[in-house]
Amino acid sequence: MKDIIFLLLTGVIAAYLCWYFYQRYQLHKALHNLYYLMGFAVLLVSGLLLIFLGMGILASPYVLTVASLIPLGISMGLAEEYFPAWKRAFKWFAALGFLAIAVTSIGGMDNLRKIAVPLFHGIAGLVIFIGPFIAKGAPKGFWWVGIGGLLIGLGGIALAFITMGRQLLFFSPEFVMLIITPLLFLMTGAYALGFAKKG
Repeated sequence: MKDIIFLLLTGVIAAYLCWYFYQRYQLHKALHNLYYLMGFAVLLVSGLLLIFLGMGILASPYVLTVASLIPLGISMGLAEEYFPAWKRAFKWFAALGFLAIAVTSIGGMDNLRKIAVPLFHGIAGLVIFIGPFIAKGAPKGFWWVGIGGLLIGLGGIALAFITMGRQLLFFSPEFVMLIITPLLFLMTGAYALGFAKKG
């Protein structure tokens, strides 16, 4: 019951953020809003799947692949909006990362997946974590997006280690399953607080 409540709350916030970025795209036609929208739309769908199909779907290679669009989408949005000097290179990195995760996960290439998932999830998470703190022209309080990045990075890497049959620090499979839904809620709430500062 706890998991369903947290997932429902997460879904409500994610749905709001989807609407928010759709409205901003309609106003400004800025590409970064579409990247943000993609990330939060995947988060919304992932949350609904977890509610209806259960936490067991986290082990699915297809879910792992699609869920990678959450950090990749948000990090591409940040690169597009605040770091134009390297946004083009980062788009190639994100595309390569998505393909690498898809091919190694769905293709059952376990050894390569053990490299691809932490590498691309980790770098995307670092961009979301550090980017808001150093972005020029970002509104006051935008650092909340960085807090969301820290949470998604920890959760994503911990889940990746579990799917590889290993443990990251004290993140045992039981502990990760206990905290994953509250973590998703806190992460999405932090994103909402940070992006709301954009007005």
